[in-house]
Amino acid sequence: MSTVEARATAEAREPGVRSKSNSPRQIPVVGVVTEDEDAQSALKPMDLNRVIKLLEETDKADLEEKQLKAVKILVQNYQNGFPLRDLVQIFKILNLCAGKIGHQPHFIESAYSILKLCGLPFLKKKVSDEITYAEDTANSIALLGDLMKVPSSELRIQICKCIVDFYHAEPPKKHIPGYQQASSSYKIQMAEVGGLAKTMVQSLTLLDNQLVEKLWVLKALQHLSTSEVNCTLMMQAQAASSICAHLNDPDPSGQLLFRSSEILWNLLEKSPKEEIIRQLSNLECLLALKEIFKHLFMRGFSHYDRQLRNDILVITTIIAQNPEAPMIECGFTRDLILFATFNEVKSQNPLVKGLKLSNSYEDFELKKLLFNIIVILCKDLPTVQLLIDGKVVLALFTYVKKPEKHKIIEWSAAQYEELQLHAIATLSSVAPLLIEEYMLCQGNARILAFLEWCESEDSFFSHGNSFHGTGGRGNKFAHMRYTLRLLRAMVYLQDETVNNDLCEKRTIQQLIGIFKNTISKSNDKEEAIVLEIQSDILLILSGLCEHNIPRKEIFGTEGVDVILHVLKTDPKKFQSGLGYIVLLFSTLDSIWCCILGCYPSEDYFLEKEGIFLLLDLLALNQKKFCNLILGIMVEFCDNPKTTVHVNSWRGKKDQTAASLLIKLWRKEEKELGVKRDKHGKIIDTKKPLFTSFQEEQNIMPLPADCPTVAVMDVAENIRAKIYAVLGKLDFENLPGLSAEDFVTLCIIHRYLDFKIGEIWNEIYEEIKLEKLRPVTTDKSILEAITTASENIGKMVASLQSEMIESQARQDIQNEQRVYAKIQATHKQRDLANKSWENFLARTSNAKNLKKAKRLQEKAIESSRYNERPPNAIFHQTDIKGLNTTVPSGRVVTLESTPARLVGGPLADTDIALKKLPIRGGALQRVKAVKIIDEPKKNVLT
Repeated sequence: MSTVEARATAEAREPGVRSKSNSPRQIPVVGVVTEDEDAQSALKPMDLNRVIKLLEETDKADLEEKQLKAVKILVQNYQNGFPLRDLVQIFKILNLCAGKIGHQPHFIESAYSILKLCGLPFLKKKVSDEITYAEDTANSIALLGDLMKVPSSELRIQICKCIVDFYHAEPPKKHIPGYQQASSSYKIQMAEVGGLAKTMVQSLTLLDNQLVEKLWVLKALQHLSTSEVNCTLMMQAQAASSICAHLNDPDPSGQLLFRSSEILWNLLEKSPKEEIIRQLSNLECLLALKEIFKHLFMRGFSHYDRQLRNDILVITTIIAQNPEAPMIECGFTRDLILFATFNEVKSQNPLVKGLKLSNSYEDFELKKLLFNIIVILCKDLPTVQLLIDGKVVLALFTYVKKPEKHKIIEWSAAQYEELQLHAIATLSSVAPLLIEEYMLCQGNARILAFLEWCESEDSFFSHGNSFHGTGGRGNKFAHMRYTLRLLRAMVYLQDETVNNDLCEKRTIQQLIGIFKNTISKSNDKEEAIVLEIQSDILLILSGLCEHNIPRKEIFGTEGVDVILHVLKTDPKKFQSGLGYIVLLFSTLDSIWCCILGCYPSEDYFLEKEGIFLLLDLLALNQKKFCNLILGIMVEFCDNPKTTVHVNSWRGKKDQTAASLLIKLWRKEEKELGVKRDKHGKIIDTKKPLFTSFQEEQNIMPLPADCPTVAVMDVAENIRAKIYAVLGKLDFENLPGLSAEDFVTLCIIHRYLDFKIGEIWNEIYEEIKLEKLRPVTTDKSILEAITTASENIGKMVASLQSEMIESQARQDIQNEQRVYAKIQATHKQRDLANKSWENFLARTSNAKNLKKAKRLQEKAIESSRYNERPPNAIFHQTDIKGLNTTVPSGRVVTLESTPARLVGGPLADTDIALKKLPIRGGALQRVKAVKIIDEPKKNVLT
């Protein structure tokens, strides 16, 4: 080992870390650097301006030899890298050398040598040099792209190698005293700032027939495209279209296609996707993609070829999202449809003759990508005819069947399941566009038969590995979910042929049965997918039964029971995020479409307290479904039996339905910014219903068929629906209302009058804005209508004032009653206290007792008659010698014997066999008691 190598090894080692070795003992190696070697590695000061001046001279003899020698000395001096401070002069020298190559070919070697050194890391003397010389460095690196114009293959390749070295920096060969290596990412950052990627893309136009140079440029661009900044610069230079258009150029090595596809991927990921798609959406690019894909599809057998084929298809799929892409014009759409269906539908097309897909991962991914691109292509309506010609519906329906046992298929069980689910999902997009083909394939019968298999108890283990199989592992829920989505898409076309065929096949009964089975089979793990299935079933039933009374009758009581089951869901679950809200909306929609209008179903719904459940939901005060529930309530109130149910409902704190609706009205007006005082009274009698939005909007003339702000207000909030419900309940006989509710009810009662006046006021204002002059009669009528509307507002405000004042008086009276009651209570308490004091005085002082006795006797005597009737017998009522002052008579009331004497509930209480012990205490049983016969006495009855 030389001394220089030993020194480099020692410097490369991290401080504080021991290097591992297999030898039992490590011998430290000490490198000694001689003065000659140190001098060779140091950068000698060099007058670069003199070299520049020498290269600029043109009329001296032997000038070329001197110039080449000067450049050679420069290269030897900077063999370990260029300092940042010298880059401007060095690149100027490089530019001068490149300019002489056309007439003096010997300068190629000089330029090549300088470019080779540019691949080494730049050197900095100070830490701040990277910032100080950033602009000069960026401009210098940008010159590399300009040098691609020099017609030298060797020079161009070296430029590309130099750019690639930016991303694979190597440490300097020797340590340069006083200098440090610039950071590894410094060159990459400066290339971004200088716009090198843009000039490199532009250089591709110079290399049409030069494959080797083009491959090197693509390699450089592949490295540059890893940055978002460079991708944006490349996009500005139209890199996507220029690279894609030459994908099909001849290249025995295969590098051109690989590197080009990699660059396109990076551009799609790291630059504005819409602009890249626009650049690729031209006939030239799509033709190149088509030819490459066909070649790889039919002749690509290696693992690499199949991966590349799939990458090209993904890029094509992204381009196909642009409706302006000429996919049909270039014939690519027809070929893709053929490749997607040739396995399922036999074709005589020579492109697929003898072609067969394997069950390899790449071919499996290809099949899924082809299904996916069909979904995207079918969004372009001209594609429909190609889908018909390619028998796409028939091909996809081959997957809508239960798996056949003991049948050899080209896919594994897990692969087939994923393709089956993907095919059904694809049908949901394709089948609605091809109704005739759908019916010719007996689509309804196939779907219903497949649903029957999904519901059956057949032994089937679903793998649930794919995106479409989520939630369906070990069951058939994933199959059921996508089949119901397909059925929903067909029903919502409102095509009578399809819907009649479904109803004839007893679809309504089958779907209700599936719903009931999902209730019993679901568990917590599968809750989300079951809720989605239930929501889709209800939506399908709504689509089938809407505007069709016979189908609503088929829906019947079983369907109503299903709806009632959902309405009884715990309200807390609506916040769980598992699809309960979607299920609730589907349920409310099915009430509207499947029950309303069918009187037997309505009566059964009322009988099962369905209105109570709706009002319970309304009481939750959730704005997202209040509007829909109120709409259902308006329609239900047409049934005369509904009023009794609504008035019978009671919510929390005994709240009535009318009180709930009025509360919702007040909340809605508060959110809309309607002006009301603290008691809910009208403030502006001219505009009693105006919202803050209407205040901000200026009235402007509109066409006759365009609704005004006042008209739109009716549909945009729930006030009109509340008015309709309360109107059908009868404004005069609403139970359980407070004074505040009655104040608000005055406004609701006059809602229609106020709204009519509001619309007439808009008409009047529009006439003024359009500077029209109505005839005298019309003007007087308009003024009369406006005045009448304002008078109604004043009348309502006056009535509200009376109600508020009456309530205030009633509150005062109630308050006075409460105070009187409190006062009487206090007075009674004082009398009781006084009586007790007198009692204590009598019992503690004999004189007071005698005095009280004399007063009592005097009072008794004064209450008697003075004259006695003749022959009357006088009965003495008082007892002589009784020293009490309380009323006494011959009837004595005895209190119960104290517990201390009888011994409590656990003592033996047989009185006939007990005798009071001499020692006292509880009564105890006496073992030997002699009963003496007492003489018989007459008993008076």
